[in-house]
Formats: sequence, C-alpha cells, structure tokens
Amino acid sequence: MTTTLGTASADPGEIDTGRLEVGETRDGSSFGLPVAVVNGASPGKTLYMQAVSDGDELNGIGVIQRVVPRLDPAEISGTILIVGIVNYHAFQVAEHRNPIDDTKMNRAYPGNENGTSSERIAAATFAAATRADIILDLHQGSTSRMIDEVRVRCGKRHRLYEDCLELAKAFGCGYVLDQKGPDGQLARAAPDEGIPTIDPELGGTVGWDETSIQKGVEGVFNVLRYYDFLAESHDLERQTRANGFEQYGAPNGGLVDFKKELGDRVARGETLFEVTTAFGETKATVTADSDGILWRTRRLPQVASGEYICSVGTDIDSY
Repeated sequence: MTTTLGTASADPGEIDTGRLEVGETRDGSSFGLPVAVVNGASPGKTLYMQAVSDGDELNGIGVIQRVVPRLDPAEISGTILIVGIVNYHAFQVAEHRNPIDDTKMNRAYPGNENGTSSERIAAATFAAATRADIILDLHQGSTSRMIDEVRVRCGKRHRLYEDCLELAKAFGCGYVLDQKGPDGQLARAAPDEGIPTIDPELGGTVGWDETSIQKGVEGVFNVLRYYDFLAESHDLERQTRANGFEQYGAPNGGLVDFKKELGDRVARGETLFEVTTAFGETKATVTADSDGILWRTRRLPQVASGEYICSVGTDIDSY
C-alpha cells in the first residue's frame, strides 16, 4: 500500500522525500517541513521520528541525515515516517524558540491547526506522529553541555509508562531521565494517544557533535532491530536511570570553575563548582544537595548572580 506524508509518497520497497506544508511566511509564500517516507517491502509497525523541535538543537537532524541513506526499504518490515526539521522558523535563524510567536515548540503539543505558528506546526506533526506505533522525538540539551541520555516524560502512573521505559532501554544511550515532563511536550502528549514515545537528548553543543550524533544513529538502529523493522536482533542492556533532577545557580557573579566532569558521580556535600574573580580568588563554593550524577552544565564560564550553572541527576538506580 502506498504511504504518503505531505508530498512524499512511497510504495512498498520505496523511499521518497518531500514537504509537509504548514503555513505561509511573512511575505505570503508557503513553506513546508522536510519529510521522508520509508515504506518497507514487508508489512510491520510504523515508526515516527522527528528532529529540530527546538531550532538550535541540530544533533537530531545530524542523526536523520546519517540514518536515512543507510535504510534499504527492501530489508525493512513496516514504515518509517520522518519530519527532519520541525521548528522551521527557529531553524532558519538558529534560535531555540520559534521567533514568529516566541514559543518553545516542545510545549505546544498536541497543537491547534487554527492557532499560533507553533501550534499549527505542532498540530501538523502530531497528526503525522499519531499514525505511528512508536515515536522518537530527537533533541539535545540546547547549547549547554550534557551527557547523552533518553527522557521518559509520561510519568510513572501513566498506562504506557512501562512501554516508554522499554523503548528508552531499546534506544540504549546508557542514561535515562525518568521524570514526568511539562505539558505540551510530544513525549507527554503522544502516550495519551496510546503511542510509546521517548525524547532522546543527544548531548548538547553549538552546532552539532559527531560523538552524540553517532550515539543517536546507534539508538535509532537499536530501535529498528528491537521492534522488528530489521531482521537483526537487539538485546536490551541495563540503563543508568535518574528519577530526579536538581538545578544549581550562581550565588555570585564571576567565573565558574567546575570540580566535576559530566557523567561523574557526586556525593551529597561534595563540591560541584566554585565561582572566582578574574584573578582566581574564590567568591563562592557550591556543593551537591544530594547524591547523583553531574548531568548538565553551562557552556560559558562567566556568570551573573542567580544564573544557571549545572544540573545533577538524582535518585539514581538502573533497570
């Protein structure tokens, strides 16, 4: 059976690319999101995958750019639907939020086809996503520095919680943040429609980072193997899980000197960072409130009072 997404249309055993029209720009010309359809030669499940929901998070499109050329529809069972760049306007100007309505796209789901710019894009991509059996929403930690991890955002009481945990384990980054997400996230909204969804956060950088991209590529193929899109098998491996997340800000202005590296274990009371003057004089020493893992840090060393410094994943276990 022919499968279409926007102007992309593929018969079984074919791949096609096209555009999903979602509105007009300020000069009245129409614009569309780049989409692809991979229609496997054999029937099976449907995977939906998207990237660049936030316009400065490019590792996801780096993953898609490397995955699609490796897909042979003759060897695939099922269908893969892809939206390569979701936040069209933010991507054009390399900003996090949609500049048309100053909205973070991953707070706009399930969207509104008659709403704001972001709500309209969210509605169009949500309609595509909810055609699937499983969903991968590829992100990164914006331009901060962050470990490669997968987020399960539906919450522990959700009926699809175990299915989302399984999908995160199949992706296999090694780290999972298991914490209910804010309203409007695709990984919150799609499970309500009965579709297991995860939010891989592939590092954090300015531009893109090849190491994180390769982890994402491996994760996508892990999912394709585990859910029988490909004939090869994939064995699940235990993941290190954080069930909480603590953020730390600067008590003073100055320069940050981290005492721990990303991914390091930290103990309650252990020094995370110091704030110093331009001459290396210590102005403040900040210690961990809980045991955990240094999960995310700011990129630039200069800070003002109260500015974000880092995050620690807490309540650590494995599954």
